Amino acid sequence: MTQADLAERVGVSRSAVANWESVTGIWPATARLLAIAVRTGVSYEWLATGRGVSDEPDEVVAISGELVDDPQELRLLHAFRGCRAPIRRALIDMAEAQRGRR
Repeated sequence: MTQADLAERVGVSRSAVANWESVTGIWPATARLLAIAVRTGVSYEWLATGRGVSDEPDEVVAISGELVDDPQELRLLHAFRGCRAPIRRALIDMAEAQRGRR
């Protein structure tokens, strides 16, 4: 894949990609790394840390700049996204009501 191809997939300039690849360049921000992983089909963990397997994409979701990698939280998020608006509001109300209780 060329720098121009990656830049187009991620929505940045080709020079930004060149900067990431440069020995003296800066690393992309976390949100950009996630976009690169998703759009190239590689593991976010491998891309960010070098650990794990490169060709097994992680199921990691970015929400307002936060990464969700907890399996239960992902299940909840996927289920929540499939609900109609009234159910979503009820679930949010229920979760917020339970937040302070132990």
